[in-house]
Amino acid sequence: MPILMYHSVAHAPNEATHELSVSPDAFALQMEVLAERGFTPLTTAGLAAAWRSGRPLPERPVLVTFDDGYEGVHRYALPVLAKHGFASTLFVSTGWLRGAHDTGGALDFMLDWDQVRELAAAGAEIGGHSHTHPELDQLPGAELRHELRRCRDIVADELGARPLSFAYPYGYSDRRVRARVREAGFAQALAVGNSLARRGQGPYALRRVTVRRATGAEEFERLVEGRAVARVFARDRALTKGYAMVRRARQIRRKAMRTRV
Repeated sequence: MPILMYHSVAHAPNEATHELSVSPDAFALQMEVLAERGFTPLTTAGLAAAWRSGRPLPERPVLVTFDDGYEGVHRYALPVLAKHGFASTLFVSTGWLRGAHDTGGALDFMLDWDQVRELAAAGAEIGGHSHTHPELDQLPGAELRHELRRCRDIVADELGARPLSFAYPYGYSDRRVRARVREAGFAQALAVGNSLARRGQGPYALRRVTVRRATGAEEFERLVEGRAVARVFARDRALTKGYAMVRRARQIRRKAMRTRV
């Protein structure tokens, strides 16, 4: 099944978010495609609960997910989702949202907590996306735990319930990160991977497909139908593999330095 990964929804996104943004008109058209083709959007927690229990899924399930917490999700995406009665999941980086917990690191104009509560009241699941959006697999243990627990606790304090789902910033995780996410109380987590999600991926490594500014109408239809996904993201995968080697080398150097110290 497709798990769609969105970020910013904006008419004029800034340079930092432009590539991973979609226009409000494009988002509305994409949701029309889902409705016309009989897809049923679920929350991340709803999908995971069904897979764990063995309950049947709707005939054409799909997940609509948003990362980071950009203000356009409330301004532009929420009315479209409400029009269709679609569920969604918003993964928030709690240190990027406007309000008392803001660390000042956000890439663009972000949601405030009143808007997050309105999204939750409209049926969006609110999940965690770390506190300051670092590459989690590059962090030492104490910092990793802080990022996860701080995010979890802020969401719980602001919304009155602990978040159940998590999305890895940049999609990066390893066995250690996944174990810490589970220990922090998250019941499932999403990566990127740019392929369809399957139950066999396990609850802490479910894959998503990226929807971005360059995703045209025909390409979007192919993605949700599961056609030619590998070809669409062939370049992304090659770049990801190359960068993964660089990042593993960094981890080895950091461990060696800590050992010498």
